[in-house]
Amino acid sequence: MKILLFAGLLLIVLGIASLVVPIPRSETSGIKAGDLSIGVHTTHSERVSPIISAVLIAGGIALTIAGTRSRLSKN
Repeated sequence: MKILLFAGLLLIVLGIASLVVPIPRSETSGIKAGDLSIGVHTTHSERVSPIISAVLIAGGIALTIAGTRSRLSKN
């Protein structure tokens, strides 16, 4: 099935990208009193755990193999 093959390739790309590209996260905290508000906006960039990246890559490989095998068995 082509869908399994493409989904597997997408998971592999996402898994490799998650090892390199940090995910930005922002937080806003402060106080508000009537019309006056004082706040602090902070931004953090964190990478995903390598275990999650490994699971994405392994799942992508498994889906790619399943997609290739089902495609070969139909021929």
